Amino acid sequence: MIEVKGLVKNYGSTRAVDGVSFTVRRGEILGFLGPNGAGKSTTMKLITGYLRPDAGTAVVNGHDVTRDSLAVRRNLGYLAESAPAYPEMTVGEFLDFIAAMRGYRTPAAKAERIGHVVGLCHLQAVLGQTIETLSKGYKQRVGFAQALLHDPPVLVLDEPTDGLDPNQKNEVRAIIRQLAAAKAVILSTHILEEVDAICNRVIIISRGRVVVDETPEALHARQPGARLDEIFRTLTRGDL
Repeated sequence: MIEVKGLVKNYGSTRAVDGVSFTVRRGEILGFLGPNGAGKSTTMKLITGYLRPDAGTAVVNGHDVTRDSLAVRRNLGYLAESAPAYPEMTVGEFLDFIAAMRGYRTPAAKAERIGHVVGLCHLQAVLGQTIETLSKGYKQRVGFAQALLHDPPVLVLDEPTDGLDPNQKNEVRAIIRQLAAAKAVILSTHILEEVDAICNRVIIISRGRVVVDETPEALHARQPGARLDEIFRTLTRGDL
């Protein structure tokens, strides 16, 4: 569902992403980890077409992001860092706008999809509220809802549980697990317990390069008895 091939991205003299390659199959939830500045968000922006690579490419559900970025965007749902949205819109207006942009033209079609994601993300209580007045947790849920609205086969989620309370985190994780059976999911997180909670594969990136690509069980086996944060620090010590 996702094939990343030798992605490179430079910001001036700084190489943020340095030859990153990996694949993600349907049914996989890939935890994408790394210290701040390691290249996680940049890699995700390259996969989604938000940024153009300096070298390499990504293929999403058979579509090459460097040659057909519009088709790539049709096939994925993207929750960007900090869940950006139009602050002056109400939640209902924003989701209606996203539904129209995603090709749902009739009122019935839009209402069906919006109703589905509103229920899934528990947004009923804030539909008439402007986004700028929402708590951070509700803003995150609105961002998650827009990523799911068109039922894409691929999800790219940058810190999907950021700002959520423990109960909300568990709800979002349950939704991701439920959806992942029919989708390929990449999620970045700083919450290492999230890897054990929902991921069946882990990539750790350090200084723009992949240093680990394996299952959570194999990652724990590297240092038996060590906590995941201790293993993470050992593998990325050069970035800290």
